[in-house]
This record gives sequence, C-alpha cells and structure tokens, in this order.
Amino acid sequence: MSKRQKVIITCAVTGSIHTPSMSPYLPVTGAEIATAAIDAAEAGAAIVHLHARDEQTGQPDQSIAAYDRFLGIIKQASDCVVNITTGGSITMTVEERARPATHFRPEVASLNMGTMNFGLYPMLDRYTEFKHPWERAFLEGSRAGFFKNTFADMEFILTECAQNGTRFEIECYDIGHLYTLAHLADRKIIEPPFFVQSVFGILGGIGTHPEDVAHMRRTADRLFGDDYRWSVLGAGSQQLRIAGIAAAMGGNVRVGLEDSLWAGPGRLAKSSAEQVTMVRQIIEGQGLAVATADEARDMLSLKGGDQVGF
Repeated sequence: MSKRQKVIITCAVTGSIHTPSMSPYLPVTGAEIATAAIDAAEAGAAIVHLHARDEQTGQPDQSIAAYDRFLGIIKQASDCVVNITTGGSITMTVEERARPATHFRPEVASLNMGTMNFGLYPMLDRYTEFKHPWERAFLEGSRAGFFKNTFADMEFILTECAQNGTRFEIECYDIGHLYTLAHLADRKIIEPPFFVQSVFGILGGIGTHPEDVAHMRRTADRLFGDDYRWSVLGAGSQQLRIAGIAAAMGGNVRVGLEDSLWAGPGRLAKSSAEQVTMVRQIIEGQGLAVATADEARDMLSLKGGDQVGF
C-alpha cells in the first residue's frame, strides 16, 4: 500500500437499515433509486452500492424485477461502477440475498464477513410514528434477531458468483471479520486484490473511536499487505468524521443514505449526492484527488461495465 492512490468514493443510496418514515429523502421507487445513483456519480462517486425496495411499502426487496426498474437506467446515464448487495436485509435467506448478484453479474457485489448482532432497535427511541406497519416490527426484531452470515453462506455467495467475474466489497464489521477473509483467501475461495470495507458504528460491531479505525487498518495491513484496498464507512452522525480520518490514513470512503441520513447536526441530507459532495470537499481539502470510475476499475481489477448482465 506504499504507492498513494486516488481516493475511491462509494455511495450507498438507500440500503435496508433506514425505513421510509425516517426521512422523506430516502429513495424508495426504482426511479428514485436511479436518480439518486446517477446524481451521486455526477457528484464524484466512482461506485454506487445498490439495494432495491418495494415501491409501495419501502420494504427491502431482492427480487429481479425490483432491480430491473433501475439498473438499465443507471447504466445508460452513467459510467459508474455498479455494486449490488448480497447483504439484502437481515430478514432474508442467503439464497434471496444472492439472487440479484448472480442474475445481473455486476462488476462488484457486497459480501458480509460474519454472523453478528445488528442492533437497529435503539432507533425506536427516536421515531415514534411510522408510515407502514412493517417498520416498527423490523426495528424491534433486531433486538432478538441477528444478521446471519455463516461460513457456508459466504462460500455459497462466492461459489454462485465465481463464473461471473464479479469482485466483492468485503464488509468487515469487526476485527474477526478480517481474519475470516484471510481464512477464505488461504483456501483460495476468494482471490486478491481485496476491497475491504471497514464498517464502524453498527451496534454489535466495532465502535467509532479513532483507535478502532487505526486498529482495523493495522490488522488489515498485517494480514493482506499490498493485496487489498481499504475503505471505510461510519454509521449515522459519524459518517464524515470517520471518512476524514480514513482518507488521511490513505483509505477510501463510503457515504450515502444507507449509512447515514444526516448532513450535519439535526439536518437531514436531501440526497446521497449531497453527502458525496461533502466528503469530496474533505478529501480534496487534504490535498488528495478523487478517483474516476475507470480509475477505480483499475485499482480494484474489475472486469468492466461492458461485461455485466444488465
């Protein structure tokens, strides 16, 4: 990692954590998700990380039809790298979660590195009224539930995508997840270069202290050396602070309404593009340059946008 690279901005425009009642700006329909992704790319995101939602209720939706509503629109309007989630939602089976990535064969798909508690229920203290019945039950369910990502689940996703040339955004919510990646690499189930996304601030995972960020970086450096590119995301109000720390340490960054609804204390972000603009100012304020989509493809050894299935 000695050669200083340009900074890759990933933007996750909707996700499955936040519910429609939390922000009027959260994209739900296919048209809204497409617009959010295109705008984020125009603001400087090289990669857009995508989930789909039911257009009526806003629930997470991993059906092929749901992704069909926006993938083609994004591809026609932008050269950005498309990253399709295999995380889906904590309520889904691994087969449901993997289906869009195996069908559409994107350049990048996300891959979570371990089963974990994924506590969303504290949001119930901040939101008391909901537009849809599923929202309260979904948040409360995270108190007794967990996000299942067994070794068998990870092997299933990697095997299903093996022939598609899809590479992975390796989502690591704690230090042990880095060791899981090292184990899979030792078994040749996944090949470098790895795109390691360290996730800070999810209840059940590692925290947001600067020492947590440094510990993640040190451990990844020791395990993977020159065989990886490091990126970070900070959940909620910590989004831009964590991004600034990581960029100064030579990392890449992820922002977007999946990870945080905010653009400042008490101020909702009106779009993911707004957050991209803000983090770009932090990066460029440090004298660093933002990577284009093609530069990100080169840095991550991606197959190219002409080889996807949409």
